[in-house]
Amino acid sequence: MAERLSDETPEQGEHTPLFRALRGLSLLCAGAGGAVIFASALLVTLSVAMRNLGLGGIRGDFELVELACAACASLFLPLCQFNKGHVMVDLFTLWLPARAQRRLDGLWTLAFAFAWAFVAWRLTVGLGEMRGYGDRTMLLRAPIWWVYLPAILGTALSALIAALQSLPMLSQGLRALEVR
Repeated sequence: MAERLSDETPEQGEHTPLFRALRGLSLLCAGAGGAVIFASALLVTLSVAMRNLGLGGIRGDFELVELACAACASLFLPLCQFNKGHVMVDLFTLWLPARAQRRLDGLWTLAFAFAWAFVAWRLTVGLGEMRGYGDRTMLLRAPIWWVYLPAILGTALSALIAALQSLPMLSQGLRALEVR
């Protein structure tokens, strides 16, 4: 195989084992989030159908959907971060050289990492407070703090991915993290 130039981006499949593992974990989180949201959609459909047939709906169906959406929204974030799927506006930086654009992207990705880490930290504090309060849903009496667990997982994993993505963009010496 011909030797590649150091400024080229890695080809598909040439990521390090760490990045392959993070991608797999991101896909697992997104898949779990999608499965729970799909199950909640089926639950609502079944509940509405039962109401229309005069059988009465499923008790607490709206609470279950509410909990599912709150719990799973953050599980899609790691995959979005891994794929760099967040909105980027490069209108003001197109005139910069490629190396400067890469470093600026690295700084913004690192800012994302700090933001995700901050959100994960605050969710952890919130989990402790909600668990201490003993808050529960009205009909099902389900503990509300449960929804914090997947949210913490999603934001913490997003922070880790963003931090690891930013390092090779910020330093030429860390480019080895990108490829085998």
